[in-house]
Amino acid sequence: MRYIEPHAHMVSRTTDDYLAMVTAGCEAVCEPAFWAGFDRGSAAAFGDYFRQLTEYEPRRAARYGLPHFCWLCLNPKESENLALAGDVLALLPEFLDRPTVLGVGEIGLNKNSRNELAVLERHLDLAAGRGEMLLVHTPHLEDKLKGTRLILDAIRNEPRIDPGRVLVDHVEEHTISLALDAGCWAGITLYPESKCTPARAIDMVEVYSAERVWLNCACDWGHSDPLAVPKTAVEMRRRGHSPEAVDRLIHANPLRFLGQCPKFRLAAS
Repeated sequence: MRYIEPHAHMVSRTTDDYLAMVTAGCEAVCEPAFWAGFDRGSAAAFGDYFRQLTEYEPRRAARYGLPHFCWLCLNPKESENLALAGDVLALLPEFLDRPTVLGVGEIGLNKNSRNELAVLERHLDLAAGRGEMLLVHTPHLEDKLKGTRLILDAIRNEPRIDPGRVLVDHVEEHTISLALDAGCWAGITLYPESKCTPARAIDMVEVYSAERVWLNCACDWGHSDPLAVPKTAVEMRRRGHSPEAVDRLIHANPLRFLGQCPKFRLAAS
């Protein structure tokens, strides 16, 4: 099968994972900026991280024939320090112009705090002013519903943003319809723990349809699986979905969304 991995934190993975993904049929990988497991203490640290995403990691992936793209932002987990947030936001325009950067992400909320919301709104203003696409992180567990509503309200309050160029990630059964009804795309994240299993993900696809939905592994330094998308495709086939339906969900859908950015190109195109 062929697929696109639209959300994977490859800086935390080994080259063995790149090889496994290519062997499984991956045609491109997209890496949003994220929390590294600790709070970075300076804008310079973020500058180094943005260079890692835009310079080093594409070269590492290219060794396995895999195009690597990224999204850049200040992660919501690191948004409480408003002075630092301002310094990091000032760095972003330089890096957003780089040839493998798809847009601003993964922005959003973590604990739904006032400072997080203020930094989210600043990201939205930056993206709207530049015409950038958006990848949005929704909070985990009990704060997800409230946080998703706050995020969608903030997007609606920015009339320059086209919701069709916004992906609301980490949706679950109680939030997927909110994202889709707002005109956004919805990302279902496949985690062994804390997010969606393959069975739950395909349940949602069967209930809400696969229109404007993608699957992603969001693999990082924690308990996660870089092959979660093709493994979930196997669950689809087990349930009797056609190869064409599987291909639409794991290849055509991310290609359609990501293709709105002129920088996104597969190796064969």
